[in-house]
Amino acid sequence: MAKTWNSGRQTKITPRAQRQLIQEVTKYPTTTSKELQVSLASVKVSVHDSTIRKKLSKNGLHGRVPRRKPKIKNIKARLSFARKHLDDPQDFWENTLWTDETKIEVFGRSVSHYVWLKSNTAFQKKNIIPTVKYGGGSVMVWGCFAASGPGRLAVINGTMNSAVYQKILKENVRPSVCDLKLKRTWVLQQDNDPKHTSKSTFEWLKKNKMKTL
Repeated sequence: MAKTWNSGRQTKITPRAQRQLIQEVTKYPTTTSKELQVSLASVKVSVHDSTIRKKLSKNGLHGRVPRRKPKIKNIKARLSFARKHLDDPQDFWENTLWTDETKIEVFGRSVSHYVWLKSNTAFQKKNIIPTVKYGGGSVMVWGCFAASGPGRLAVINGTMNSAVYQKILKENVRPSVCDLKLKRTWVLQQDNDPKHTSKSTFEWLKKNKMKTL
């Protein structure tokens, strides 16, 4: 009696196919197992995507949620800044007040999360990430800090322009300098946002004798 083969039988991953898998994920770490499955099919190797994940795992390549970090812009300008101030004394940095604005999402970013849990515990409070139906909104804030600690925080209501920025500086910079006990030689750091470098802000800083970095 002839042996009957299952039409859905999966082909094993050959040594050549295994090398191809490792090369692809090493070069392109974000490649999915489904994409790898298609890639293997091109060399006549048909396997389930779970088999691919197991094979990669045995070779020390495990699927994980990627870490996140801010994308660095203006790399040349940042490197130039670092080289320019490379030899500045420690006392200079200890008396620098760093400032910036940022938008804070009330309920955090809408990204995928994973949680380790036991059966029938999915709705326990510790295993739930709170959400709101129409989005939690956001708030824009201005803040500052120095080597000695954080300074004041100001909530920005409405549109941020040069006039609003100058008002924030007027109400928060010197009190922060005093609270943080910076020396008389302190320097205000700000980035090159148009609100920070506008003519009116330049004149305001000059009038109020604030040296900027």
